[in-house]
Amino acid sequence: MDVIALVGPSGTGKSHRALQVAREHNADAIIDDGILIKDGHIIAGESAKTEKSRIMAVRRAIFVLPGHAEDVREAIHRIQPHRILVIGTSENMVHKIAKTLKLPSIQLIVRIEDIASRAEIETAQFHRLKEGKHIIPVPTIELKPHFSGYLVNPLQSIFKQSNVRRRKLGEKSIVRPVFSYYGKLIIDDRVIEAVVERIVKAREFVKSLKNITVKHLLKGDDDHGLTISCEVVLSYGNHIPTLIRQTQAYVREAVEFTTGMIVHAVDISVKALYVEERRRLL
Repeated sequence: MDVIALVGPSGTGKSHRALQVAREHNADAIIDDGILIKDGHIIAGESAKTEKSRIMAVRRAIFVLPGHAEDVREAIHRIQPHRILVIGTSENMVHKIAKTLKLPSIQLIVRIEDIASRAEIETAQFHRLKEGKHIIPVPTIELKPHFSGYLVNPLQSIFKQSNVRRRKLGEKSIVRPVFSYYGKLIIDDRVIEAVVERIVKAREFVKSLKNITVKHLLKGDDDHGLTISCEVVLSYGNHIPTLIRQTQAYVREAVEFTTGMIVHAVDISVKALYVEERRRLL
């Protein structure tokens, strides 16, 4: 099994041209935004375009949500494609997807700038940014069980061939993801701090909590997740490593569930132990 990739910034028309690239490079399967496609059918996975937030859509697209990668890996093993086209916004993303799905190394990377003109890319970006329209390279009838309520309209894709004849490469569908309906969503750091405070203080062995800090991992204007830190005073008599690991897991789960943001690290510093019998800090 061979693996190739199509990369380009979000909204530049990669999914629109996926079937063309797959046909030209003899790829019989496509991985696009969290789903495995073969012969115009969704074989496995769940599309990132069904997620209710942009952050969760990114997590879905790179197969980090529980059980997602396993389902797609099993489907790939079952259908045994000859060549897979992986679509992503960067080389790093497609390599990460290939690694997560345990695919062979990517042999060829096609860039959207090499197959689409600047005018075509700008048109695609207009439809993405201004109208919230996303294209999925499968027919509308195939999408209906997965995208009930999100369909906008089908798109018939026709490309010119070298012999000047036109050949239909397959129907595609336009969808408008749930998160594209919304305006800009801003979650203040005080919200995250409140979640952390509630989770940590609920632990019976925590005597005090202070200095909650939330830091954002930014790449340009994109927020790639959070790191959280805090300081605690614990009751004496418990196994500290076990309690801290459990608390870190609870904090991460609560913040990710509440905000949809990715938590990369939860650092908890134990500043002191409180000994009940002596009524003083050690």
